[in-house]
Amino acid sequence: MNQIHLQQTLPEVFADRHSITSDVWHRDLLFSKGDCTLIEAASGTGKSSLCSYLYGYRTDYQGLINFDETNIKHYTTRQWVEARQKHVSLLFQDLRLFPELTAFENVWLKNKLTNYKKKKEIQALFEEMDIADKFTIKVGKLSFGQQQRIAFIRALCQPFDFIFLDEPISHLDDENGRIMGEILLREAGRQGAGVVVTSIGKHLNLPYQHVLKL
Repeated sequence: MNQIHLQQTLPEVFADRHSITSDVWHRDLLFSKGDCTLIEAASGTGKSSLCSYLYGYRTDYQGLINFDETNIKHYTTRQWVEARQKHVSLLFQDLRLFPELTAFENVWLKNKLTNYKKKKEIQALFEEMDIADKFTIKVGKLSFGQQQRIAFIRALCQPFDFIFLDEPISHLDDENGRIMGEILLREAGRQGAGVVVTSIGKHLNLPYQHVLKL
């Protein structure tokens, strides 16, 4: 997948608004593979909705979203399975980890679906993110910042053409945010992938080609 094309896309909940001031909604917008994009947004303007549309688990929007030349509303279940295994990855704002599983088990559960990384590679990411000592701890006992790092590692356990990160460092200090950014650039660079980051203030320090206001 080389491009994601939004054409006059707008959440249905915004349909009765008389005016929308946005670089994303009701626009003709391309996300291209290899580019790095920051989407800055105020709370309630639809940034998490956008991520959910691009990941295909919500369809309550007007307009079109195309992966290359295909309208994703026409995707079959099989096509979505393939897309989420090989082409698009998402770090959810609410993380969606399993609290009863350990940090490693949460990551390995994803990796078993893709067979993308070896266990030693995952362990190395835990070490880089300074959570190696949390490897066998149940996620429900960890802080939100620690959980963000685990969810980030999980999002890297697949090949991708685009990776979306919804407020990925909201609970991280500057140093851990810097480390996450370095790992993200390295992993995305290996695949020539596009990176889309959303933020309501604090954001990853990356070489963004595009900064959009939602």
